[in-house]
Amino acid sequence: MKKFILLNCLLWTSVLVLAQDKNFHIYLCMGQSNMEGNARIESQDTCNVDERFLVMSAVDCPSLGRVKGQWYKAVPPLVRCNTGLTPADCFGRTLVEKLPDPIKIGIINVAVGGCRIELFDEDNCEEHIASQPEWLKNTVQAYENNPYRRLKELAKAAQKDGVIKGVLLHQGESNTGDREWPQKVKKVYEKLLKDLDLQAEDIPLLAGEVVHADQEGRCASMNEIINTLPKIVSTAYVISSAGCPAAADKLHFTAEGYRKLGVRYAEKRLQLLEQERELGIKIGYYEPQGTAHEWLTWRQSLKEFVTYLFKQ
Repeated sequence: MKKFILLNCLLWTSVLVLAQDKNFHIYLCMGQSNMEGNARIESQDTCNVDERFLVMSAVDCPSLGRVKGQWYKAVPPLVRCNTGLTPADCFGRTLVEKLPDPIKIGIINVAVGGCRIELFDEDNCEEHIASQPEWLKNTVQAYENNPYRRLKELAKAAQKDGVIKGVLLHQGESNTGDREWPQKVKKVYEKLLKDLDLQAEDIPLLAGEVVHADQEGRCASMNEIINTLPKIVSTAYVISSAGCPAAADKLHFTAEGYRKLGVRYAEKRLQLLEQERELGIKIGYYEPQGTAHEWLTWRQSLKEFVTYLFKQ
């Protein structure tokens, strides 16, 4: 009976895998204004965007010819119709430049300028929004007053097309001094993993620092708290903002700063992918003709499932 169940499960799993493009790597992005994009988009940001770099529109944008939930070439803006340059731009561009040609990169970016991390707490965001200023209430209407739910719904749709590979976070300015911030981030991250049926070891959380003290960042003290996140979330990694040029307000980055920060997000993800590839070779689950990380993830999951089944 167990073997019969195993065979059926394997068949259904195979159907799911075939429905997905294992070489379509999807990243979920969230945060406040620096993830939303505050710098003006320049010509270099819209030229020569690779066909392998895609964005799923998080809102309807008639002016851009975009419909919510559909994939488009990732020409900025990547968040909403009139947002600016974001770290996700150069993150995706760097990945497609460095990864083999079959691999595509997809971005889903839901961000709200000026928000606290509490806005992404799905269970309590309604109460939180009620206490916020009118300008923020107006912004969240684009996400039907629940940014987390919008991100989750889009991510579930995207899982039919590809494989989620990580979460990018840039948030913290509005929580400056909040020692509970790492725990609040952990709650959002773990709920997202649960809702999307993902395992933390497969989905690193990349969290960027706010404008650094070396740029006279007004919220630079928050970086001390941000850097404690890996102690609370073992699969979290902090992306340094040191040397990333700041705008005149010392809260946001310049376009150059966003590009530099985006490259750093990408470099960390590439480093982690290489570590996963090396692990795959060591434990014997890597096949050179396949995509290393995908084969590792698929085969390791299959191995764990079979082991569990025959222990019952």
